[in-house]
Amino acid sequence: MARPIKPDVEPGSFGFWYTSAYVHSTGETGDLVANADSALLRTLECASLIAGHQLSSDLGVLAAAANAPLLGVTAAQLAWRRRGQLLPGGPRLLDTRYDIGHVLRCASRRLVDVCAELRLDVTQPELRGTSMTALHRRWLEREETTAREKITVLNLRHALSTALVAAHVAGLASWPAGLNVNKMLAAGLDGALGWQGDPAFAALLEEPGAP
Repeated sequence: MARPIKPDVEPGSFGFWYTSAYVHSTGETGDLVANADSALLRTLECASLIAGHQLSSDLGVLAAAANAPLLGVTAAQLAWRRRGQLLPGGPRLLDTRYDIGHVLRCASRRLVDVCAELRLDVTQPELRGTSMTALHRRWLEREETTAREKITVLNLRHALSTALVAAHVAGLASWPAGLNVNKMLAAGLDGALGWQGDPAFAALLEEPGAP
């Protein structure tokens, strides 16, 4: 039986961890890719379910950018290609773009549309009047802290909603309509980013009908 997720997420009732990094020059790309591979290898050793939206494509990007074979990426690619087979002892890999058509009716596989069908509220105020590309440019060219924080929140919302979708497909979780992923983000981040205090983000945490 699926374990329901409460609509009002309390701090401490779940947890997530994240790493966010940029390179300042192409000379650092190898280090970034190697760190990602090490993190993936550790995850493969201890996780029972690994998910990503376009996970298979992301693994290909890492492999193409590497200067040497990547143990974690290679193992993950192999596990994903064999995901239809029963492989004892290893984690299940699930790409929420390609592997969940059996639970969806919508034709779109954009994560925001998948979340809408599965009744997840993933409102993104960071993109009002701008784009992810523009936010990246503002951070890289002007070192604008707010742009960096908005990118981080966008990526974390993407990752958290992907994890929820994967858990639902795996039969590990269910939720009432309109589960507010931004509330889960706010609880997990606990004020770590200044963008959380912006009225545009804070408004997402209010109860419907609240003054």
